[in-house]
Amino acid sequence: MAPRSRLEKTLFRLQAQHACLAWAFQAIEGRPGVVAELGLGHGRTYDHLRNLLPDREIYVFDRANDAYPDCRPPDQYLVLGDVKETVPVLYDKLGGKVVLANTDLGSFDKASNRAVAAMVSEVLPPLMAPGGIVMSDLELNLPDYERVPLPAGAPADAYCLYRKPA
Repeated sequence: MAPRSRLEKTLFRLQAQHACLAWAFQAIEGRPGVVAELGLGHGRTYDHLRNLLPDREIYVFDRANDAYPDCRPPDQYLVLGDVKETVPVLYDKLGGKVVLANTDLGSFDKASNRAVAAMVSEVLPPLMAPGGIVMSDLELNLPDYERVPLPAGAPADAYCLYRKPA
């Protein structure tokens, strides 16, 4: 099989993310908890989350607010700064309460992706509720978590799903 182009990588990542989100929404239905998004970008995923989970608190972490004006989270849910530093600040408030976390911090730089995946694998687990779902564009090192098969419609190797033990 020929290597994927950047266009294909982006397309497959978005297809996989969309399919994983649909699966995750069903998986957390009726379960209390908040949502965390690591990586706001232009706010497209945040916009999807808030439209389909209107009753959930959604905390968003990123270095800067580069979202489209109509895709920006409210200030009280937007945590700006280095994710490695800002996530731990909220352990007391959010620790054990995140039922769904989406991490979308990858790039096309393999060395950077390894460092980011290691950082996310370190800072994210204290936030997660028992049975919580983690979605990631990068393969994470979460040894105590179950690796969940991708749902139908998600191209292989384009996204990762994990579940914290209940």
